Amino acid sequence: MTAKRTAIAVWNHDLAKGNGTVRGTSGGLPEGPVSWVARTEQPGGRTSPEELLAAAQASCYAMAFSSTLGKIGKPPTRLEVSATCTFDKVGDAWKVTTMELDVTGQVAGMGASEFAEAAARAEQGCPISNAIRGNVEIRVTARLG
Repeated sequence: MTAKRTAIAVWNHDLAKGNGTVRGTSGGLPEGPVSWVARTEQPGGRTSPEELLAAAQASCYAMAFSSTLGKIGKPPTRLEVSATCTFDKVGDAWKVTTMELDVTGQVAGMGASEFAEAAARAEQGCPISNAIRGNVEIRVTARLG
């Protein structure tokens, strides 16, 4: 089965002074304003491609980790994943440099080291991680809580 998802962005004017919107077509991602200032300074109620990438990473990783835990017979009661995407100037260009995943989980019968090992395995199987790996440094911090 193949799944395709679409987002639409509209941009007005030049990069520095311009602005736009982005929205998903499924109805699950409402239209949100975007601007260069929101990417590089303060968001001011606007989103950015990096925030959207972080959201994709957090949700994908949560699903991948849940699957990993389920396969070893220890499904989670709850996982909370925070993904922080860093956008920085590298030389003359802007680049996404790191994605930091911070996961806290509630898993019955699992110790901290086993949880951390499963967290690392899940990151290796996460489709969004696999899409950015090799270009973006991915770090995972995992703890039971």
